[in-house]
Amino acid sequence: MTTKVYCAGLQCGKETDSQLKCPICLKNGIIQIFCDETCYKNNYKAHKALHYKSDDDHSPYDPFPKFKYTGPLRPHYPLTPKREVPDDIPKPDWSQNGLPIEEQRNDRLSSIPIYKKDEIKKIRKACMLGREVLDIAAAAIRPGITTDELDEIVHNETIKRKAYPSPLNYYNFPKSVCTSINETICHGIPDKTVLKEGDIINLDVSLYYQGFHADLNETYYVGEKIDKEAINTVETARECLKIAIKQCKPGTTFQSLGDFIEKHATQNKTSVVKTYCGHGVGKFFHCQPSIPHYANNRTPGVMKPGMVFTIEPMINEGTWRDVTWPDDWTSTTQDGKRSAQFEHTLLVTEHGVEILTARNKKSPGGPRQRIK
Repeated sequence: MTTKVYCAGLQCGKETDSQLKCPICLKNGIIQIFCDETCYKNNYKAHKALHYKSDDDHSPYDPFPKFKYTGPLRPHYPLTPKREVPDDIPKPDWSQNGLPIEEQRNDRLSSIPIYKKDEIKKIRKACMLGREVLDIAAAAIRPGITTDELDEIVHNETIKRKAYPSPLNYYNFPKSVCTSINETICHGIPDKTVLKEGDIINLDVSLYYQGFHADLNETYYVGEKIDKEAINTVETARECLKIAIKQCKPGTTFQSLGDFIEKHATQNKTSVVKTYCGHGVGKFFHCQPSIPHYANNRTPGVMKPGMVFTIEPMINEGTWRDVTWPDDWTSTTQDGKRSAQFEHTLLVTEHGVEILTARNKKSPGGPRQRIK
């Protein structure tokens, strides 16, 4: 039986019979094959994230030494090679070349999907699997583990369930989960960073199963010695999501959710990120409605039965403003202080709302009492 070979380029990913290998990867025992020289050159900027800084120094390094980081966190390269997904698992259209074409086409319609019973059944199943994967990965969080090891757990548990990890190659995102530590607001790329006692980390899990996406995340404490500012930020974020979910029912405007979230965040001396928002999810990874989490926003739309979307407030210890790293993904707080986030996928029912990604009695993590 001939093993299929795919181009290692994140913007390509096509099946190939080429034997063109990256020479630097080859020295380190990594086999990365490209279609041709053009494909290699076009993908090299992203591909070189797999390379060590030099042949004689194989220690983790910061790939952006001239960047003015806002806090103590740094990326630790090289990244591990893109993890493979078996051929028999259905994949979204971006799995090969990084572009969600169907999603982009749908965005032009600016309409909010309303799902039928058979579709909701599949979304519910996807969300159940997403919760399983998140809980398994969360149970592995401890001082000493790397974020790449957490990515490997998420990836393996996702494909074990015959699902595809939605973030993988989405607009060329190189990993299967987002791991956002301390001052990282969202979209942290798993690498060789080692978690330490007192950190907080958000795991953002999304998966694609039988044509539908699930999306959820939680922020977890690493170890037991957590300072009071971190606990206040994390618990405020957890409470903000809970408060927003309580407002959800037919007739509620999406615009109003931000008012409730920001009021609670302000009362607890924290701020609400304005750059990122909740979104529709299901047939598409991201679609209408857009759900800002800050007050006095002008987002349109009213909740109706059959709508499925996420609410995912990002709450900062200090300023709400954000800065993006040169990797074009990692978003951190402008002042370097911590950020926390929680997310659920929700279904509007005839009389209220159903939390499709709800925690269960065995779910790791959970609230901690604030320290006075």
